[in-house]
Amino acid sequence: MKAYDIKKGNVVEYNGGVYQIRDIERSSPQGRGGNVRYRFTMYAIPGGNKLDASFDADDDLREVDLVRRQCTYSYRDGDAFVFLDDEDYTPYTLDADAVGDAAGYIVEGLSGIYVQLIEDAPVAIQLPQSVAIEVVDTPPELKGGTATKRPKPAKLATGIEIMVPEYIGNGEKVWVNTTTGEFAGRAE
Repeated sequence: MKAYDIKKGNVVEYNGGVYQIRDIERSSPQGRGGNVRYRFTMYAIPGGNKLDASFDADDDLREVDLVRRQCTYSYRDGDAFVFLDDEDYTPYTLDADAVGDAAGYIVEGLSGIYVQLIEDAPVAIQLPQSVAIEVVDTPPELKGGTATKRPKPAKLATGIEIMVPEYIGNGEKVWVNTTTGEFAGRAE
């Protein structure tokens, strides 16, 4: 596949690794006879390490077939996370390195997760947009305080810490945006 054919979201082989293209910048040639260059921002699969690389328009890159399967989180096996395919119940096991920071958003029975497979091997996951997680430790609301609604830190059941509004207490579930890591509302 030529560099000029590659689109965001494509997965390619590069330098012996596999990368998903997240951003593409096209630079036009300066002067006559210059070549169009493409600058790709790509993330390693697995691991998510960011890499920037530039290519000529007709550089060849091998596209890798990335399959996405909708799954539900099943259980933890040592350091690994096991997800079950929603259709055929195939278990996909990913180690903590492949899951990365997403581990902080994985709660029991979480559905709507996409496991990404390359040549039938699970390599990464994509979380739902937001996840409901229980607050396990947050300071009590200050009674009769000033009228300002200051956010306060809250430790969640998965171990991550986020800022929540003052009225949120221990034992409540909150929605957390998995992209930004921010409070997204009270969960019922």
